[in-house]
Amino acid sequence: MTVTRLMRLLPKLTTTRPSLSSSSFPLKCLFSSTSSSSPSSSNVVSSTAADAVDLGDEEEEDDVPIYSNPTADSAVKPVIPTLLQPRVVVYDGVCHLCHGGVKWVIKADKYRKIKFCCLQSVTAEPYLRLCGLDREDVLRRFLFVEGPGLYHQGSTAALKVLSYLPLPYSALSAFRVIPTPLREIVYDYVAKRRYDIFGKSEDCLVLQEKELLERFIDREEIMYRARPDF
Repeated sequence: MTVTRLMRLLPKLTTTRPSLSSSSFPLKCLFSSTSSSSPSSSNVVSSTAADAVDLGDEEEEDDVPIYSNPTADSAVKPVIPTLLQPRVVVYDGVCHLCHGGVKWVIKADKYRKIKFCCLQSVTAEPYLRLCGLDREDVLRRFLFVEGPGLYHQGSTAALKVLSYLPLPYSALSAFRVIPTPLREIVYDYVAKRRYDIFGKSEDCLVLQEKELLERFIDREEIMYRARPDF
């Protein structure tokens, strides 16, 4: 009798046992996965700190300008101040002769390659320091800053400016074949007498012709000086 009852109960036991195991297994897995896969508080802090360090490194790298050399990436290029522009003529802005020459260049320079700056402006100071000159040097001979480490003065500067103009004006730069000392004698003679012959203004003459200001790198400073006092 006992064996018979056991034989009857055996199928029930075998059918209920899998259901118990199947229902307990997901629950066990849920807790085990929560306890094992979920990071501890120390892991969370360490990973968050690591992420913060990584983000901080990325932000610092974004703030640092990157200079690449296609031929040698390890070579460090010199950092050129972004405020300084190439092909800038620094001239005596109160001189009528100099201003007349600037107007002529602006008219001839249809490709707008040359820019200008009055010597009397604060904007001119970085260009003077770049070339190792003071204002008296530029009052004697105007300055043409062609690029970093490359500048000209006097008659050589005038002929170099002409070389950037379209034809036929650029052909005049061929006068550079004349020896520099001879050219400078003529240039210095006219420069010393320019105020007596052509006159001098109290302020930069470009203020009288503001349509020319778009070619001046110091136009904001000039306009600020020219604002009416209230």
